[in-house]
Amino acid sequence: MTSLASNQRGSLNPLFEPRAIAVYGASSDPTKIGGRPLDFLKGSGYDGPLYPINPKAAQIQGLPSFATVAAVPGPVDLAIVAVPAPAVLAALEDCAAKGVGGAVVLSSGFAEVGGQGAQWQQQISALTNRTGMRVVGPNCMGIINVRRRILGTFTPSAAGFGLAPGRISLVSQSGAFGGYCLSLIRQRGLGLNLWITTGNQCDVDFADCVNHYAQDDGTDVIVGYVEAATDKDRLISALALARERGKRIVMMKVGSSEAGAHATASHTASLAGSDQVYDGLFKQYGVYRARTIDELFDVAYACSVVRQSPKGKRIGLLTVSGGVGALMADVATDCGLDVAPMPEDAQRRLKEILPFAGPRNPVDMTAQLVNDLTLFEKNFQLMLEEGGYDVVVAFLSSVGQVLDLSTRLLEQLKKVLQRFPDRTVIVSTLASPEVRKLYEAAGVMLFDEPTRAVRAASALVHMAAEVERARTLSAPPLLPAAALAPPGHAINEVDAKRVLASAGIPVVRELVAATADAAARCAAEIGYPVVLKIASADIAHKSEIGGVIVGLQDEAQVRSAFGTLLQRAKTHAPQARIDGVVVAQMAGKGVETILGVVRDPVFGAVVMFGLGGVFVEAFKDVAFRVAPFGVDEARAMIGEVKGRILLTGLRGQPPADEDALATAIAALSVYAARHEAAIESIDINPFVVLPLGQGALALDALIVPSAGR
Repeated sequence: MTSLASNQRGSLNPLFEPRAIAVYGASSDPTKIGGRPLDFLKGSGYDGPLYPINPKAAQIQGLPSFATVAAVPGPVDLAIVAVPAPAVLAALEDCAAKGVGGAVVLSSGFAEVGGQGAQWQQQISALTNRTGMRVVGPNCMGIINVRRRILGTFTPSAAGFGLAPGRISLVSQSGAFGGYCLSLIRQRGLGLNLWITTGNQCDVDFADCVNHYAQDDGTDVIVGYVEAATDKDRLISALALARERGKRIVMMKVGSSEAGAHATASHTASLAGSDQVYDGLFKQYGVYRARTIDELFDVAYACSVVRQSPKGKRIGLLTVSGGVGALMADVATDCGLDVAPMPEDAQRRLKEILPFAGPRNPVDMTAQLVNDLTLFEKNFQLMLEEGGYDVVVAFLSSVGQVLDLSTRLLEQLKKVLQRFPDRTVIVSTLASPEVRKLYEAAGVMLFDEPTRAVRAASALVHMAAEVERARTLSAPPLLPAAALAPPGHAINEVDAKRVLASAGIPVVRELVAATADAAARCAAEIGYPVVLKIASADIAHKSEIGGVIVGLQDEAQVRSAFGTLLQRAKTHAPQARIDGVVVAQMAGKGVETILGVVRDPVFGAVVMFGLGGVFVEAFKDVAFRVAPFGVDEARAMIGEVKGRILLTGLRGQPPADEDALATAIAALSVYAARHEAAIESIDINPFVVLPLGQGALALDALIVPSAGR
């Protein structure tokens, strides 16, 4: 029999848009796992047929029951499965034979317990691959579609429905957290569209859900809780599609294991924990990463209510309390917002309106607002017109608990919004439910706590900037046709730099000398001053054994340094194979940075950038991105590093050539992506960025080939 999935193979529509639902293992007891989904669906107002599946009863919860889904007289698009683990596979086989397009397996006892359960889960995965039926779970909390009033779940958080339709869709890898989020959504009165918990992800995973939400016209805001990605290509594709479709994405990622940090010879590998990689991925695709549950839902709420995203980061603060205004200003500054003062003339006019007000920014209306409500509109008009703020946060204390007062203020605010439709306005006040509805209907966000309002404003500014950035993002550069393949074994730094130079990364001029005489000839050819370094694939960090001598000015110093380096290598690394001594040009004065690549277990080739040379591991001031990417993304990486100030020119130093740096980072990302299976890690340290217009040079490099080669 034909189902909804037969002409939409791979789609999640059978899960979220079913015309008919069967409940496998349905129970007459609405408190049991098999009874709750049926009870919820009956009471929710779902408009399609419901079919309890249970061979032990002719009727369940007032509905005719069937021994198997095959006995159901009409088509079934979605099956909710709540039978014991040993019976799940047979139930799914029956569903596939019937032509059911999707199934939600609530049952537990699979990969999470290991042994036989893990084997059953593998068999379910094989079934989905063979039949095309989309399966959520096992060991999940289910799905919800508020618009269709579908409650395919057993979480108590869904009891009584009580969910307002809205533009937020949520996906959680954790069932318990998903249920908790559902309770918070109800408690906060947020508008929800779709909800799913993915459980063990034998088929439908986190990325599939993000991809579905990205294509769903009823979703504006995607909220996610992720513990670990399972397929990098699907996740990256889903995030890219969501950004392309203009969806706002707010994610919470938990776990900060160092699973990727196992190559101790590499600075990059020691810094590239999985959490840092996710952080870089989210920044790369415009995802706002929430660090707390409050922040997760504050930002989701703001995204769902805002009528106009901020055009810039100038923030105006309007308050009835000078102390709270100062607090908001501190938080706004910490968030990177521009708390620019009002123009002098505007400050003078504000003083004329209210002589004892604070007119700078924050603008303090004082408690006089209660006596003269026209102050609200006048102050707002001046701040938006004269101050030119992109977003204004107004703190009104507990005014929102007085309906009449709040209504009159809203009427003034509507006039302001009508005159400045391109500005974002947020109000912080303790508000009654009635007041909250009034303000939100007018497109005005309400927050109880003022600093959370400011942080929400910062998130909106960030996401609006990401949307603009994505429109002009440059593509990854082309890999040079002459680029060399990575080595299949350990090589010295000269050979490593030769490989990198072929990939478009500028390197210092250098030669390898086996004798002191050869070193002197090399130095004369390159030109003084020069640097001498031990050439050995077995010594990853030469500076740690004194294997680098800089600033050599003549032949005598070169000959002396040659002997010194060989002696130090013999003393500190007697087992190391020595290829000779590297004679290199002495690079001009610049800013030392580090470029690196590490192969992440999930995301493959990941590129790192940081400042500090040998101090990079101590400060951990680094940025990551998943390869490949273009020059614009490389510039964003540079901008994230706190030490970037060193590149801008400090204490009379000339600004560094950031264009050359960004070009090199992008070139490295393309090479790393092309050869990610062959590379364990790459370190280019130091990578010296010379003054503006003079380029940049790799002074040292280490390539660690994949252990499997």
